[in-house]
Amino acid sequence: MKRILLVFFILLFSAKLFAQQFSQYNTGTLYDSFENPSQRAFIPDTSKMLAFNFFAPNLNFNFYLTGDAQAALKSRAFSSYYNTADLQVGKGKYNHVNVNANAYLIMFKVFSSQNGDQELGFSVNTKSEARGIVSDESIALFNGPGAFPNSSYNNIFNDNLFYQVYQQIGFTYREQVNKQFALGIKLNALSGVTYNKIEIDQSHVTLDTANDAATLSLLGKNYSSSNAGKSLAQNFLPTFRNPGVSISIGTSYKTEDGFTIQGNLKDLGFIHWNKNSTIFLFDNINSPVTINGLSTAHREDSIYNKTRFITTTAPKTTDFSTPTNALFELSATKSFWLDYNNSFKFSPTLIASKELVYSGFTAALVAPVQYSKYAVTLTSSYNDLKIFNFGGQFMIKSDNAEFFIGSERLYQTASLIKSSLGKASPPIEAMTPSTAFTGADFFVGFSWKFGPLIERRLNMSNISTSGEKGFFGRLIDRIFPQDPIKNN
Repeated sequence: MKRILLVFFILLFSAKLFAQQFSQYNTGTLYDSFENPSQRAFIPDTSKMLAFNFFAPNLNFNFYLTGDAQAALKSRAFSSYYNTADLQVGKGKYNHVNVNANAYLIMFKVFSSQNGDQELGFSVNTKSEARGIVSDESIALFNGPGAFPNSSYNNIFNDNLFYQVYQQIGFTYREQVNKQFALGIKLNALSGVTYNKIEIDQSHVTLDTANDAATLSLLGKNYSSSNAGKSLAQNFLPTFRNPGVSISIGTSYKTEDGFTIQGNLKDLGFIHWNKNSTIFLFDNINSPVTINGLSTAHREDSIYNKTRFITTTAPKTTDFSTPTNALFELSATKSFWLDYNNSFKFSPTLIASKELVYSGFTAALVAPVQYSKYAVTLTSSYNDLKIFNFGGQFMIKSDNAEFFIGSERLYQTASLIKSSLGKASPPIEAMTPSTAFTGADFFVGFSWKFGPLIERRLNMSNISTSGEKGFFGRLIDRIFPQDPIKNN
């Protein structure tokens, strides 16, 4: 069978689609400072002035699948058969899939000025995005014609799926403008690796049970980037034949009563896929193809090959542009000491996250408890698809080193691992409630600080980091000039 079927519907190319990661908010890690640009990575008098991950990948992967197809796809992936008991034919039911991956290979930051409290950074990471909807009938057909009581159906295969993978080279600047207000910006040069999208607007199928066949008609568009003649390694090199740009902007403000309000605009940008890319405007409504052997062991190959034949007709070679999945996030946090000795610190954070290109909205609560250099975080989130996530993170963070690992979908991740090992409980055969979902999430990261110690002006013994006020601070002083007599 074409392994792409399982990859596409279970992990959607094992890359990524957007479900956000929240556990790193306000941790002060190097990863946090790149994802949330106003977040500081250095603390004067405790941190050294250079931070690097030493090429240890800091990565985040997550995905979820909702709908009736969960049991069918898991049973096919892990037990080599389709459990179609939950699938509903002719009811207009769809399954949502969302997958995400973000892997930083290089993260490097330097503390550049004590007076402006400025941080400069450089990063290289790979992102992949995927999302879509697929009908119950699209999955049921791979198990043969048994689930289809009628002989003819219209518009039951109107699926919409896409994925894109790209490299991101980022430059960050963060400044503590004053004691309350910080501002950060991250500018990214993008290099597209691959893109595919299929939109099926009309579909028709007629089943011929006597001859174990079906005639299939589809109308829609298929977008495909050009990777002809390129190896996998060559595609992942940032050649910029598919160039793009994106920007992230972050601000944070600390109120008089100790709350920190943070706002982030993340990854607002686009990728322009080169002129050798292809758009297939397929339309075989009046000239359907025949799929034979729907009850045979080769039915999956037959369905895949015929569908691919339809969706790769009428090619048009052209360039096109696609957006990156931009987010706007707003958060509020405050720290509390839980004991008289100030050993245990509790820093809950409320987060609201809105996708700007798509319709997704997520609310999250992050609850870390820190003792000395150890921290345990519990994270819960709820989105507009009525999906509730619960997860945890363990972190070791000293003044100049940090390591974290965790999952924001602990139960679903463990359940999927059990299913893959044939130890599912409840078993895959059980009916899946419509409110449940299949998912997995994993993230891990490491970085280390080195070089001279950052010292405040009065304590300086090793290196001068006084410098001038930063760019944002000077700009604000020009817009809102201060009275020198009042300041003195």
